[in-house]
Amino acid sequence: MTEAEFVAAPGIAARHGFFTRRGGVSTGPYASLNCAWSGQDSREAILENRRRAAEAVGAALDNLIGLTQVHGPDVVRVETPWRPGEGPRADAAVTSTPGIAIGIVTADCAPVLFADAEAGVVGGAHAGWRGALSGVLEATLSAMEALGADRSRIAAAVGPCIGQASYEVAADLRDAVLARDPADARFFADGRPERWQFDLAGYCAERLRAAGTGTVEALFLDTLTDEARFFSHRRRTLAGGGVIGHQMSIITP
Repeated sequence: MTEAEFVAAPGIAARHGFFTRRGGVSTGPYASLNCAWSGQDSREAILENRRRAAEAVGAALDNLIGLTQVHGPDVVRVETPWRPGEGPRADAAVTSTPGIAIGIVTADCAPVLFADAEAGVVGGAHAGWRGALSGVLEATLSAMEALGADRSRIAAAVGPCIGQASYEVAADLRDAVLARDPADARFFADGRPERWQFDLAGYCAERLRAAGTGTVEALFLDTLTDEARFFSHRRRTLAGGGVIGHQMSIITP
């Protein structure tokens, strides 16, 4: 059986993985480790893919939780798992319960994993530009502190997401980011007329550092350009549409 492929962040001392699209059982445009309920992939394939990913980081499928991600700042505390595909509407989760595995699904947005290994508290966040701007990363840190974590001990890693060279944005996004802090203009490079290239990973990493996170790293793996390893919503859009799979990132105490 092919193993689910993932990338680990050296700074996170908890079982975790930023999974690629390799090592699953899905076929066609979902090939092969599609972990999202959206789309028309079979439930059996998705469950098997999630099982493989969970077991790769030492967790059981029954303890792997997912969220109904809505690009907002809300965080949930997880003590017991819920049924697959029935996660609450939120974009981050935290837990200190041994065995629980937090799963974050992405296809260009940034998956961010957190751990305070000493306290046994972990978190995972889905950070598109809207979620990052609205404070989902800072909210995750606060929720971890409520479980006994110390912000200065928390290690965070920003996983594979759309890279700056691939992420052309218009004035609405740039204006929204700069309205919060004009200094964040440093995350925009000039592009075509009235277009800019946004550094989502760098922006997330700097928000984490500014919030007092102990250690922060970003993998800077571009989901759009690496078609062999990652699903990408923007790549699908540029190609004219169609179905798409999503990769998952997982962390467990």
